[in-house]
Amino acid sequence: MAITDDLRKTFSDPTPLYFAAGTADLALQQARKVPGLVEQLRAEAPARIEAVRNTDPKAVQEKAAARVKETQETLQTKVTELFGALDADLKKVDLKKIGETAQDFALRGVGVAAEYAVRARETYEKVAEHGEQAVKTWRGEAAETIEDLAVAVEPDPEPKPEPVAVEDEPAAASAAGNPAKKAPARKPAAKKSTPSAT
Repeated sequence: MAITDDLRKTFSDPTPLYFAAGTADLALQQARKVPGLVEQLRAEAPARIEAVRNTDPKAVQEKAAARVKETQETLQTKVTELFGALDADLKKVDLKKIGETAQDFALRGVGVAAEYAVRARETYEKVAEHGEQAVKTWRGEAAETIEDLAVAVEPDPEPKPEPVAVEDEPAAASAAGNPAKKAPARKPAAKKSTPSAT
């Protein structure tokens, strides 16, 4: 039963759905920024293209060659230093110290992994909260839209006056159990018309 309860709890938890909704909402917010960036790039493009056209290819080639040469020299120096340090360290190898260092690195790795897990969980919860708010907003907007459509399709009808039931005393008495007496039928009152003075 524990597995069944766990599955029910897992499938009834809306947090993953809220996370997905939050992710979609954040992506939509970022997508709304794209037209502004496109316009900015469109405005800056002619100046950049002109700058590229005016650049001397030989100057660019010389700069690239200088950077490559500098990077090669730096890399060669670092490799030489590394091998020299390894030679010196191999002569002084202390297996106990290597074991302690490896254990220290492993513990640090576990600590870093735990920290990243906590950060990931916090981020997940923040995005899920954002998604929950987005869903509430979407539901509210949907409800408002449905109400607007309902008003447009079927406006409020005029209130109809409800008929007022008037009971005659004799009719109430006959209904009370005296079938011999029937209420006399009422005649509608005649409208009196006033003669016009013309």
